[in-house]
Amino acid sequence: MCTYNTVITELNGSAKGPSSKWFHVDHATVYYDHPVHAMAGHALNIDIADPSAGPGQRVALELTAESARALVQAIEDALAAVPPEIIAAG
Repeated sequence: MCTYNTVITELNGSAKGPSSKWFHVDHATVYYDHPVHAMAGHALNIDIADPSAGPGQRVALELTAESARALVQAIEDALAAVPPEIIAAG
């Protein structure tokens, strides 16, 4: 069953795309649906892109729910280990 629940969030960062070149990213689209490539019935799909540069300027992830939760926890753990003054200066 498809939920059609899509969350779009603004970003400020960089990503390395299929051409192995870095590019600016300004938003992510996140949704839980059928994956295109991952071997799962459903996946958390994350599309990180700079739409102003065309459809090729993107990085896409398809993660199982368990893997997506592990990634969220790893991000939280990494940020929690950084002294606040470094994050404020970033």
